[in-house]
Amino acid sequence: MRREVHVRFCERLAVRLRGPTLPHISGKNGLGRFTVRRKTIRKRMRAKLRQIKQQLRQRMHDPVPQTGKWLKSVVQGHFNYYAVLGNLDSLGMFRDRVLGFWGHILRRRSQKHRLTRTRILTVADRWLPQPRVLHLYPQDRFAASHPR
Repeated sequence: MRREVHVRFCERLAVRLRGPTLPHISGKNGLGRFTVRRKTIRKRMRAKLRQIKQQLRQRMHDPVPQTGKWLKSVVQGHFNYYAVLGNLDSLGMFRDRVLGFWGHILRRRSQKHRLTRTRILTVADRWLPQPRVLHLYPQDRFAASHPR
């Protein structure tokens, strides 16, 4: 009961406060032990996806490699900031949404040739990075940079 109250309290704090971008939520690890979970705030992810969608609409007729380079830098930048342990589901969802927007824009470029899903996936594999954990827990990072 106490952990559930803590989770609800942390979620409310994450919505109200401007500071934390990854709210700390109590949870369990794979062994069933207590751990602190960190997730991307939905409001911020939706805002970033909205910006990407608008930019893709403006870049609709740019060459695919040029748009791919730009999208790669945007998605990698997002991953560089939000790629903490326990947040891979949100990162995968972010990549899938960006891929959906890009595929929609690519399909709208022409009336004659329809892009298949497999072709869009090959373009995505070429340009969009896969999510992976870049930041471990803070104590592990500190121990790695300051050995004793």
